[in-house]
Parts: sequence; structure tokens; C-alpha cells
Amino acid sequence: MGIRYYAYAFDADLAQQAVDDPHSILSSDPLADAWGMEPHASVSVATFEQTSPKHEMLYLDKSWSALQSLTQPQSGGTKVGSSHRMFEGHVTMHEMGWDPWVRTILPEEVPAIRDHLCAIDESRVRTWAQTWRSRHGADDEDELRYVLDFLRRAQEFVESLAADGRGMVYLIG
Repeated sequence: MGIRYYAYAFDADLAQQAVDDPHSILSSDPLADAWGMEPHASVSVATFEQTSPKHEMLYLDKSWSALQSLTQPQSGGTKVGSSHRMFEGHVTMHEMGWDPWVRTILPEEVPAIRDHLCAIDESRVRTWAQTWRSRHGADDEDELRYVLDFLRRAQEFVESLAADGRGMVYLIG
């Protein structure tokens, strides 16, 4: 199945809860939310339509690693206010699989992340893509469309969070 990215929005009054117990903000079955399946069903039909509203959940499939690379601060650069903060992290691998990476981003951090992420345009993505190659073997144009589509989704999500004064918890796993 692979390692995927899921983010869930939370209201500002839940910030302390999100810090203390980020899993309480996450769905118990994020893949079901993303793919339109019945949660925890042993047999289910996927509609491939996200069941959670787009302003409540961001699903980035496997594009998170490309977005992580795209937003990586240049050597000597700072992470403060960087959109990389919403993509950084790696699962912890072990003999039985992996443990996910989970991070809370507080409402007051979102505007700077939004500003940085929304400043990334197609031209910058095309320049970055000249040196980045997916491990999944897609051709360059398909890969570029894939990354641009999920970048736009991420931009829309953080714009919505900033407009509403909300934070997010994300999971890579």
C-alpha cells in the first residue's frame, strides 16, 4: 500500500488537545476517509471520493515526499515560517512495518506556512522537477501533473486553515 500523507484540521480551542494528544485529532481510519470507504470494514468498496470535507482533511497520497523535497530549505536557509514544516518527517521503519510520523501545527503557525506554500508556482515546480526524480517510475510530465495537483490541494487547505484560524495535525504513515 505504501506510506501516505493525511492532515486533519482542528479549531483553535482544541490546540492544547492537539499538542497533548495529536492522535485524538486524527481519524482512526484515514485511508477510508480519503478513499470513500466504510471505516474499519474488512470488505468495502472504494468510491475514491474523499468523505471528509476538503477544508477538514488533506490527503496527499504519496506526493508528500515530492512536496517535502520541493519545500526543503536550501542549505543555510531557515525553516521558520517555511511550508516544509507541514511536510517534513519520516516514518520509523522496523521489522514489522513502520511507525508513522505525526506533527501538530498550531493555528498561529499556519499563516506563515500558507504564505510560503502559496508563493510556490508552476514555474518553480518545473525548475525543481529537473533535478528530482520519483521512485515510482512515472514519466516526467505525469509526475509534474501529479505534484502540481497535490500542491494545489495543499495550498487550498492551508488557505482555508488560515482564513478560519485553525491548525492541523498530519500523519505520514
